[in-house]
This record gives sequence, C-alpha cells and structure tokens, in this order.
Amino acid sequence: MNFLTHRAVLGILLLGVQLVLLTLMFLHFNVTFVYFYIFSYILGILMSLYIINGNTNPGYKMAWLWIFLVFPLFGILFYFIFGGVQLSKREKNKLKEIYDHQKKNLIQNDDVVDELKVLNLEAYNQANYITKYSLSPVCKNTEYEYFKIGEEYYKRLLEELSKAKKYIFMEFFIVASGKMWDSVLEILKQKVKEGVEVRFMYDDLGCIMLLPNHYYKTLESYGIKACTFNRFIPILRSKFNNRDHRKIVVIDGYVAFTGGINLADEYINEIEKYGHWKDNGVMLKGEAVYNMAIMFMSMWDFVNGSNYSYSKYRPDEKYLQTICDDGFVIPYCDNPWDHEAAGETIYLNLINKASKYIYITTPYLIIDNEMMTCLCIAAKNGIDIRIITPSIPDKKMINEVTKAYYDELIQSGVRIFEYEPGFIHAKTFIVDDEYATVGTVNLDYRSLYLHFENGVWFYKASIIDDIKKDYMETLEKSKEIHLDNKKKLNRIQKLKRQILMAFAPLM
Repeated sequence: MNFLTHRAVLGILLLGVQLVLLTLMFLHFNVTFVYFYIFSYILGILMSLYIINGNTNPGYKMAWLWIFLVFPLFGILFYFIFGGVQLSKREKNKLKEIYDHQKKNLIQNDDVVDELKVLNLEAYNQANYITKYSLSPVCKNTEYEYFKIGEEYYKRLLEELSKAKKYIFMEFFIVASGKMWDSVLEILKQKVKEGVEVRFMYDDLGCIMLLPNHYYKTLESYGIKACTFNRFIPILRSKFNNRDHRKIVVIDGYVAFTGGINLADEYINEIEKYGHWKDNGVMLKGEAVYNMAIMFMSMWDFVNGSNYSYSKYRPDEKYLQTICDDGFVIPYCDNPWDHEAAGETIYLNLINKASKYIYITTPYLIIDNEMMTCLCIAAKNGIDIRIITPSIPDKKMINEVTKAYYDELIQSGVRIFEYEPGFIHAKTFIVDDEYATVGTVNLDYRSLYLHFENGVWFYKASIIDDIKKDYMETLEKSKEIHLDNKKKLNRIQKLKRQILMAFAPLM
C-alpha cells in the first residue's frame, strides 16, 4: 500500500492521466481527422525546420526529428513538454540578477592569470574559456586531497564537518537514509546547536524514491536551512529534464568537497547494488574554495528567490596566505539554461590539447558527433586514449547504448576497458601528466546538455599524480574490450542498439 500511495507513483499516474486527456482531445477531431492530421504533419515540418536551425546539439536535433517522423501527431506535443527549456520572464530576470551578482563577487587575480599565460599559452586559453563561461577565476594558493574511493571521502567529510565553526553548505543530487546520510545529519544537527549556519539543498526528482515528500521541512525542524531544486510537480513540463546533478560541500570558506559521490550507502560500499562501487572525489583547501561557495549561493538564490550578500562567507585573507602553492585550479559549473555546454567544451579542450595520452573514467559513454570525432582523430594521431566504463551497469538500457559506441572508438585506436569488480561512477579526465578534471560530468547527453553540473580543473598540480596512480590501479582491475572478443549480436540485438542510439540524446 505504501508503494501505491508513494508520491512518485501518484505523480506518474497523474502524468498518465494528462497524456490520456491530451490524446482524447486529439481524437475528438475524428470527424475531420484527415485534415487535422495533414495540419499536424505540416506543423511538424515547420517544427523540424525550427529545430534544425536552432543552436542545440545536432544529435539532440536528430532524435527529435525521429520522433516527428514516427509520431507526427504527437511529436510537437512531446517536444513542448520534454524538449526545449521554457523559462518564464521572471525566471530569466532572476537568472540575470544572479549572474551579475555572481560576476561581481568573483574577482580574478590578474597576477595568477599573467603567470599562467607566460607558463603555458594553451593552458591559459583553456582557463580563459572556463573563467568566461563558468564565471570561475583561476586560482593558486590551494591544497588538495584526492579520494580514490567513497569510503575515504566519507571519513574525511565527517572529520571536516565536525570542525565547522561558521557555516556549512551542502548540495547533492541523491540523498538516502542509511549509515552515510544519518551520520552526516547527526553532525549537521549538532552544528546547528553550536550556532553554525547550515544550508542543505537536494534535487527533488533525484531523491523522489529515497526521501519522504517535503523532507526539507524535516530538516528545517532541526534548524537546518533546506530547500529542493526543481520540485517535482506532476504537470507535464520541460523542466523535468533539468536536474541538479552537482555535489558540493563548503565549510567555513576554508574547505570544499566535490566529485561523483552522493549521500547514499552504495557510494561507500556499505550496501552492494551493482558489485563494487568505484567512485572518486577531491577536497580543496584555500583560495579556490570561495569559488565553490559562490556556486552554491547562486543556486540557492535562484531556488529561493533571495539575493543576499556573499561577502560574509569570504575566507580570511590571512588564512589564505598560509596555504602552500600547488599549481593552478578552477572549480567550475555548467548551467543548461545558458545554452553554453561548458562541461563538454572543457573535455573537448583537454582532448584537443593532448600530445601523449588521455585517460578517462565514466559510468556512461553516450557521446555526440563532436566528442566522437575528437576522440577518434586524437587516437588516429597516436594519442594513447583509454576509457574505463562499468562491467556491471546500474541501467541496463543505457549500458546497451554505451556498448553501441565501442566499435567506432576501438576501430580508431581508442582502448576501452570495463571495470570488472562492478560499477565505476567516477568522472575523470587525465591528460599528459599536466591536466586533470574530477567532478560530476558524465559522458552522456544528460550531463553534457541537460543537467546542472560541476567539476574541478587542475593544471600542474601534485594531485594529478594521485589521480593517475588511482587510474592505473583501476586499469589493472579492468578487462580490455576488443572487437574480436565482443559478444556476437544477432540481428534483433543489432536493431535494438541502432534504435537506442537514434534516441540516445533523449535518454
């Protein structure tokens, strides 16, 4: 009975009712159905022209053109519900206010930029792009700690949360009751009693089957300031596509965490869902932490309609001067509503600048033509490209699409490996012992185009050696996929993959 009354089930039923009603509205025109069908088909052609001439990804366009072809009567309706981003005038104005506020509070140290430009012009160009389109200054005076598994991340997170004196900001895609979240929550409740300001934000759809409805009110009853991103309302609308996939923790402006790890027990292998769960994360201390504080506060402002001062959350300058210099770092974020695919472009820039190797981990490998072309050309030029994906998937259909991309990559010289102990959830790029990124951005259309994401870009930092060492250890536990040892597919399986690939941008 609890399952039947769960808000996710009720929401799906309500959405189904809306679809049925809309269908009946169409069928109501049965007297002049032929004329209505012709009108819809003509309108579908006009919509196709509109999409073709838009500035969205070509793969995304093709998927919608397929829908117009297969479902000419309902394709337009589906597009307006699940297609483009539809923001109200008020939301657009609010986004602009937040953008201006964020830009004013993030100030670039010109000496750091000049130093990077002299050191390496290509690195400077990459950093310049991130700074311009993610509003993230290039930083130094930052120390790092890399976590090659969720258990290490969890241990340090508890330690640093316990030290909080002024404030704690937390933002996650998934939160589930269990050892990990319950222990974190106990610390947050204690910190509130000590006078620490605690703000917590979670994605409502990401937690729909994991947390009770209105769970933020429970958190508020403990004194925690809490909210949900894009609250699930069972009304057909395009914003279902845009989720807050970020993972951010900021403590007192001095310490920050990010990576692929959510607040649920599978991420620390306390429970087993898909074999051994391999993930990673990073901790920053120093100048770059304020970037992540601004990221959190900007999202908080948008969700809550507030616009408060950021300056009181800035760390003490005297403290920053005590931090050892360790390369260049940029915490960055990606926003699907600004029509700039920053997450993908950062990856493409790394691929294009590689001269020796590119090592990648990703749970999903569903890439567009631009990414495919860049990887294949780099491999054909002799760059050592290795990609690790899961052996045990969390989503079987998505994994089928991932495997469908193997052939072209392998034929071009890209080496594909599958993590045999289980599921790899880490999202990592390592390039030439000089660059690395760790964050939340998967190699799939959802992360690259539809979700709010974040990550950290490193150049000439010691943490890159730690990330590479972990990669090589993971590689030893992974099996390389060759064309001659791939499972032979029958015609039905091949057709299934071809169909899935056609609609991959919408998954």
